[in-house]
Amino acid sequence: MERRRFLRNAGAGIVGVSALAGCRSPSGDDEGPTRTDSGNGTTTGAATTTSLGGTLRVATYSSFTGEGTAGNWLKSAFESKYPDATVEFTTPENGLNQYVQRANEGAPIDADLYVGLNTGELARADEQLDESLFQSLREDVAGTDRIKGGLDIDPEGRALPYDTGYISLVYDENEVAQPETFDALLEPEYEGDLIVQNAQQSDPGRAFLLWTILAKDVDGYLDYWQGLQDNGVTIMSDWEPAYEAYMNDEAPMIVSYSTDQVYYHGEDVDMAKHQVGFLEDQGYANPEALAMFSSASNGDLGRRFVEFVLSEEAQAEIAERNVQFPAVEGVEMSEEFERYAYEPPEPVTFTYEELAGNVSTWIEDWARQVASK
Repeated sequence: MERRRFLRNAGAGIVGVSALAGCRSPSGDDEGPTRTDSGNGTTTGAATTTSLGGTLRVATYSSFTGEGTAGNWLKSAFESKYPDATVEFTTPENGLNQYVQRANEGAPIDADLYVGLNTGELARADEQLDESLFQSLREDVAGTDRIKGGLDIDPEGRALPYDTGYISLVYDENEVAQPETFDALLEPEYEGDLIVQNAQQSDPGRAFLLWTILAKDVDGYLDYWQGLQDNGVTIMSDWEPAYEAYMNDEAPMIVSYSTDQVYYHGEDVDMAKHQVGFLEDQGYANPEALAMFSSASNGDLGRRFVEFVLSEEAQAEIAERNVQFPAVEGVEMSEEFERYAYEPPEPVTFTYEELAGNVSTWIEDWARQVASK
């Protein structure tokens, strides 16, 4: 395992504070059979046609859908492009784990696409299943050549990034000085000052755990977490309750996203409470991807949806609404976004190959020592 993986020209960004993308508290139902045919469209390959129709079922996290969200915009714009098509979102309560469990049980999958997949989740799904939950997309859709270098999370081309985020610290400079290193968080100066999220349940929580493994190696990360516990770290279930606690002044630092100020800025905002801190001058890059289930019943329409998501128009909208950086090259963002979205000097992340066969064990060992207390 490489001790540190640096991303160059990744343009990584964050899961949005407003959309809570990646800070998931999904809810939804899980019912209905699927077929395993290739879809009901009229074209193949990367061609585009408005004659495609039917219902495209998209599983995602709850904050991706609803008024003003990236998902709501995508649904409206895509249905305008394909008048015979309907996009339906479902938000499974247990996220991807729900579909892994159903696949293990031989139960039908009630979705064509999954939106919001990250590298660790894909690796964990592959560990737990004999056959892939997803089918390859890279050669079947246009626009994949525009995905930024360093963002590909899947060597088999099943999961395609649509945005990316940096995990960082957000802190109140009125209360604490910015910690410069991981070891600084163990000092008495920061006793009781940090809120993190549960790595079993939370996307940023899992990313922060992986970041500590990069920093302290597999043999040292549990000792480091013991040090955090000894120094009074608060571990909460997910990003939303953790950030609420932070805003209620329960602690002056939180693991969050480097685009915090994109959402929190303005005359009525105390910007001192929304400072972004990069430990070791790093931020953990956490691309979000979409993938098509192997059992998708409307494959042709699904591929056109993926192409649309990777278009420049859609990428700009997704980035603005999710408060993340786009995944493809050449997307112009607003002046406001460029001003308040921060990228670390050194983006780091684990690759799929490094996580495969390891990530479940790392999280389980962490949970036994940390989350069970």
